Amino acid sequence: MTDTTKPDTAKLQIKTVEELKSQPEEYRTACEKLVISHAINELYGARAFDEPAVALAPHPYAKWLTCRVAMEEYGHHVRFFELGREMGVEADRMIPEKTSKKPLSIFDYPLKTWEEFVAIKLLADLAEILQVEDLLHCTFHPLRNLARMTMPEERFHAQFGLDFGAELVKTPEGKARLQAAVNTVFPTMPNFFGGAKSRNNEIFRKWGIKLRTNEEMRDDYINRARDAAGKIGLTLPEVAVAAA
Repeated sequence: MTDTTKPDTAKLQIKTVEELKSQPEEYRTACEKLVISHAINELYGARAFDEPAVALAPHPYAKWLTCRVAMEEYGHHVRFFELGREMGVEADRMIPEKTSKKPLSIFDYPLKTWEEFVAIKLLADLAEILQVEDLLHCTFHPLRNLARMTMPEERFHAQFGLDFGAELVKTPEGKARLQAAVNTVFPTMPNFFGGAKSRNNEIFRKWGIKLRTNEEMRDDYINRARDAAGKIGLTLPEVAVAAA
């Protein structure tokens, strides 16, 4: 059932999981949806990209940092999973192969090269930064605190992409390979933020769980992604964005 009452989000500050239990169903469900989504996608991303990338990394230093990225991404899943369990979410709802909820479409991308992984860190983790950023002042404090704990690691992952990207573009061949990877990866990114008429996003903003519309976040992301790519001499391909 949808609660049509407009809450005073300045006063709505839910500090514990125990306090969450007495909140309106719409609020509780919205918090659950976000926690479940993060738990599923963090695990899926670690499996699909970060762990396989260790074998693709070109030298021990790169493998070491890639192992750190994989460890932290699995750690993000564990944190969201544990928060979900505290909230009463069934474990199976937060494991990709046990739930009907589909992960983000980018995880269908078959990782084959180191350049593709660098492009994913440069662009996909920048998108994740924006998602986490929008939770930093969430009215559900356990989720807010988790976002604040996760943010430094997400920033490291995006910087990883920028740093290794800067290494690749030092040679014409490396730059060409990385640009080709960006051309392939980036078109999947803008729809990471959902449709322009998302009912879920409307509810998240109504309750002060998230701050921005999907359109605002997508526009911000495209600008930041363009700036990040430009720092290492790369360009972004033009992409069509789903309207619904």
